[in-house]
Amino acid sequence: MSETKFKDIANQITSRIEQGIYAAGAKLPPHRELANELGTTPATVSKAYKLLAELGRVESFVGRGTFVRDKSALSQVIQPQHQELDFNFSILQPCLGLNLNALTQAYSRAAETLSPTLLAYADDSGHSSHRAAGAIWLQKHGLQSASSENVLLTNGAQHALSLLVETLTEPGDTIAVEALTYPGILAIANLAGREVVGVNLDEDGLCPKHLRKVIKQHSPKLVICIPSHQNPTGITMSVSRRQAIADVIKASSTYLVEDDIYAFLNNAPIPAISDLLPQQSIYITSLSKAVSPAMRCGYIKAPDTLLPVLAAHIRANIWLASPINFAAATDLIEQGTAFELASAQLREAEYRQTVTANILKDFYETASGFHIWLKLPEHWRVDRLVEEAKKRAILVSHGGYFSVGDTPNCVRLSLMAISSRDRFEEGLGQFAELLASKPMPFSDFLN
Repeated sequence: MSETKFKDIANQITSRIEQGIYAAGAKLPPHRELANELGTTPATVSKAYKLLAELGRVESFVGRGTFVRDKSALSQVIQPQHQELDFNFSILQPCLGLNLNALTQAYSRAAETLSPTLLAYADDSGHSSHRAAGAIWLQKHGLQSASSENVLLTNGAQHALSLLVETLTEPGDTIAVEALTYPGILAIANLAGREVVGVNLDEDGLCPKHLRKVIKQHSPKLVICIPSHQNPTGITMSVSRRQAIADVIKASSTYLVEDDIYAFLNNAPIPAISDLLPQQSIYITSLSKAVSPAMRCGYIKAPDTLLPVLAAHIRANIWLASPINFAAATDLIEQGTAFELASAQLREAEYRQTVTANILKDFYETASGFHIWLKLPEHWRVDRLVEEAKKRAILVSHGGYFSVGDTPNCVRLSLMAISSRDRFEEGLGQFAELLASKPMPFSDFLN
């Protein structure tokens, strides 16, 4: 059976559901009947039904069959279990309602596999099967050099970043980052007593010319960059820019840390910079954006020369990341469900980007992924805008959180944390009204 045949069948069933051919609450045909209709096998139809159940589109009952979820049942999956009091555009995470059913089933299956081996200590930062699954995830999204032998397991990408800073630098050393970057990197450097220098960005991402200058002037031990759907700007580096960055790094003695956590949002895999720098780069990612932040499954691919020291630091700090989390993650990856969940998040992000472009049409610039980087109109200063938005229960991220230098008059809006599409659009509409309005006089603001 083709590895993608059952997914094709699942897509056909989904299309029929959306067209109303299989109505909400309707019973789907028996496996053999649908297999005969579609020219496939009952086993293939069974796998398609199982995938759709994990994605929350259908539900199966022993002895009764498989049924299309009705709208009320599906809303229980998609809607949060508590009332969302704020319009939260500040948290950069997946739309978790889309993944809840699959996560529940994956953890249930992981619980059924509990054994003394899984619950015990493990060498090499974790079980080889979990590292092999991580390599599959990395290879799928552009890192061809990943294998179970050169992948280490961490408690998410944040832990991986902290581990690399602690292992490969010393207090007082310099780390080069994008001039606008993920605040977690800045927090790690600050706590660890490392100096940070910003590298300019242009429309294609990290600027090679300025990176060369920064390396010459500051001799950073690490250069950290986010090549795909960069946080906060949303820029994705082209293949030629990735090659240019690799060329600059090759001419230096620094290491590149490639934080490619959003690679799954590329419509087609883009070759990783790390494949161009096998001895001078460390590639990190996790499942937090595609599957769930709570899963805490991070992966590091590093040169063979660094693997022993990195593994030693993992043992010294946490001994090993939770095998139970990685058992569930491995199940999702091996079953192919993790990739289906990632694709569903991509489709949802594309929908929400389209809605955002329409509602914020006077302010929106071309973007993709989970967020937008919004330049404010001249009549708004970022401090005032963030405060006024908060008064309206609209939470956005201040541009200063991301800046190594001067504070940009910008905000970052995450588009995925609000579970309901209707509520997302409502909050976005209110934010658009705020942007279009003029701020009150400062004297009134103080009162």
